[in-house]
Amino acid sequence: MRRNIQNLWEEFSAPLRGFIRKRVAKEQDVEDILQEVFLKIHASMGSLREEEKIQAWIYGIARNTIIDHYRKDPGNREVLVLPTDPELELAREPEEDLSTNKEIAACLKVMVEELPEKYRQAILLTEFGDLTQAELGRKLGISLSGAKSRVQRGRKMLKTTLLACCQVETDGKGNVVDYRHKDKNCKYC
Repeated sequence: MRRNIQNLWEEFSAPLRGFIRKRVAKEQDVEDILQEVFLKIHASMGSLREEEKIQAWIYGIARNTIIDHYRKDPGNREVLVLPTDPELELAREPEEDLSTNKEIAACLKVMVEELPEKYRQAILLTEFGDLTQAELGRKLGISLSGAKSRVQRGRKMLKTTLLACCQVETDGKGNVVDYRHKDKNCKYC
């Protein structure tokens, strides 16, 4: 069933307004961005191929519109409120932000803890810590290529474990926009 723009407005305008308000300081900008998001939705509705993914599609448009807003007016960048915690980078829609992020972050934390020591250390220090891969190499007394290899292998192990446990949906840039547990008895989630 195809939805019309009025139905989308009724369903998504309030949650989108909250989503935008968390990321933009000026109320006038919030309203302008919300209107721009719905103009883009209306203009692009024909490009939506999978109706069941409409929510992720709409929030992707909203995120991109917020980014465009800050690109147009670099003077406002200091008010941009973006998540800095890796757990929050997996954000979906606003009403599910905290619970969904906590769920998947809890899964990932358990998965990281079960990695072999050298890969766990590499992931924790680079992905969750502040070290670059070059700094990791120096800290561990290994070459840069050795550090990169450990991080890549650790990521690959995490991805394999996550995909065995969950069905993950990403956007074109590889950001997680949705996930579902494959097995309710998964030991990680």
